[in-house]
Amino acid sequence: MPNIKSAIKRVEVAKLNASRNKATKSRIATYIKRFKKAIAENNIAVAENEFKTVSSLLDSASRENVIHKNSASRRIAHFAKMLDNAKKA
Repeated sequence: MPNIKSAIKRVEVAKLNASRNKATKSRIATYIKRFKKAIAENNIAVAENEFKTVSSLLDSASRENVIHKNSASRRIAHFAKMLDNAKKA
């Protein structure tokens, strides 16, 4: 346990940031599941809407340093490709 006042504060801030990051990642995971479900059911209209939401959430999470910007870009590209393939099929 930290004894110095600033170290005690940093522990509290780290807990707050960890909980905020976990909530953000959980929300992203939920919308990714919705997107993949729509793709699996071949529901293109819903999938397009979910894709917009997922890409927006990933972009904002990368801006807030919750996830790395390259990871967000890679995931968005992957989901865009999935959507395009579903439209073609």
